[in-house]
Amino acid sequence: MMHHSALCRQPKTQGRKNTPAHAFTPTAIYAVPMVPNVPGSAAITTRPATWPDVERLFGVRGEPSRCWCRWFALPGQDWKTTPPEARKEQLKAKFDGGGPEPGVLAFRGGEAVGWCAVEPRQCYPRIELSQVLKAAGTAAHESAGVWSVSCFVVSPGHRRSGVAAALLAAAVGHAFAHGAEIIEGYPVDPSLRPKAGSADLYQGTVNLFTVAGFTTVSTAVPGRAVMRLRR
Repeated sequence: MMHHSALCRQPKTQGRKNTPAHAFTPTAIYAVPMVPNVPGSAAITTRPATWPDVERLFGVRGEPSRCWCRWFALPGQDWKTTPPEARKEQLKAKFDGGGPEPGVLAFRGGEAVGWCAVEPRQCYPRIELSQVLKAAGTAAHESAGVWSVSCFVVSPGHRRSGVAAALLAAAVGHAFAHGAEIIEGYPVDPSLRPKAGSADLYQGTVNLFTVAGFTTVSTAVPGRAVMRLRR
């Protein structure tokens, strides 16, 4: 099994064909429980992410096209000094490293409509340095074998239709398939943060994780939980 620290390294060479050593291929579709769909719309399917689909989903406008899911990977000044194009290249490089894909995608009618980032927690130094995790204390001290669900991106026309639930189920399957012992999330509790908008909910909601079987291990930061699911 690949050591978790190796999963966070950037490859030394770019542009080579992605030939992951793990058992799953980019076309493998995870079995996802039935989730609500928009009446008359195509069913949701999920699979490990591929770079072309991620690039199309994130597009050229909005926060995903500026962040490229690097906020938690680039702490402090590293974030400020890394322009969006470089962040994009960093995420792209994750697909060329021979390791597990850094996230999963949801599809409707062949179109990518959602993304969920999931990697070993040590790939996200901003999470490991966060007040949420520090406040959790011993409840989240264990880090070996811990993978983090760090971000959801769902296309505006497909929100509140089961896409996030399907993504979380796929992220859990992806992480466990690649050696995770514990999967961790940091969702918002809208009942305590009623003014939280879509820009604040990119890490999901407590209810989303609860329905998926996660258990709350800390609510030390009001309105923000640390939740875990063990293998």
